[in-house]
Amino acid sequence: MAQRPKLETVAKRAGVSVATASQVMRGTGRISDKTRKKVLDAAQTLHYVPDARAAAMRSGDNREIGFTIHQIANPFNAEVISGVSDLLESEGYLVSILDSQDDPERQRRQLEAFIRGSRGGLLWVPAHDTPKSTFELLRNHRIPTVTFLRREGFDEFDHVGIRNSEATRTATTHLAVLGHRNIAFLGGLANVETRNQRIAGYLSVMQERDLADPIVWESPDDKMSGMKAMMALQKAHPEVTGVVCNGDMIALGACLALTRMGKQPGKDVSVVGFDNIQDAAVATPPLTTMAVSPRQLGRRLARTLLDRIREPEGPPAVSEVSAELTVRDTTGALTRPS
Repeated sequence: MAQRPKLETVAKRAGVSVATASQVMRGTGRISDKTRKKVLDAAQTLHYVPDARAAAMRSGDNREIGFTIHQIANPFNAEVISGVSDLLESEGYLVSILDSQDDPERQRRQLEAFIRGSRGGLLWVPAHDTPKSTFELLRNHRIPTVTFLRREGFDEFDHVGIRNSEATRTATTHLAVLGHRNIAFLGGLANVETRNQRIAGYLSVMQERDLADPIVWESPDDKMSGMKAMMALQKAHPEVTGVVCNGDMIALGACLALTRMGKQPGKDVSVVGFDNIQDAAVATPPLTTMAVSPRQLGRRLARTLLDRIREPEGPPAVSEVSAELTVRDTTGALTRPS
């Protein structure tokens, strides 16, 4: 097996000292263009890649970021990750993504691995029931950390999230203005901060407008589960004519269920999603949703971490975005008695 190329090998091939080769690879020092080209050509020929961890130990500047999230396969998360990686990589950082699957123990192992790998910063969606000891782990190691979507009651870290209650208030009000009284909230399982805030916004409008008794219907946040849950909801509560969903994937599944049941989304039953993933605009029919632009949200998350890395001693920053109602074809005026 061929030996891994070393800086010494690059220097020897280029006919320069190791110190000169090191300066070229780091982009430092007063090196002539001719010498710089010789070193870079040698590095390319030998497929030499600098040891970033060793460089980080010398300089104290680690260019690797860890991101622990759950349900990577969810298109919302995929678009967020794309926004994060686009911005961080443009700033010279490498992003490692791990899926906690909303499991506190799995999450702990992932965070410890990131710490052992001396990551320069962490992005983190706390798992449901994350123990206080996990927060203490990150605080004690003083790694720049930004929580995303969930804070779980801990406010020591920077945070980027969504004004969830405000968003579902808007979604529920939209359906109420269209004449719907029997409106259900569909999606989510865990008793987590994000979902609870969304349910609270929905419940507040149902109460303030004296609408029908609220219905909160659980479902995993994926398209297939949304379809099955909507079928069950319609069977148990055929009077429901409006549905506010915990996410776009649930909403897309719900619309598919209505179509299979011979009903038309936006005519027989109105459906509002949450996120505005790319599939929402091109679905059949196009989905009305509370838009948060996940890719831009990812860029905001990355920018918050960069700010923390550059100013480690500043007070925690909280950034929450408002969702915008984007009306498409899955909502419409009530066409049958409610």
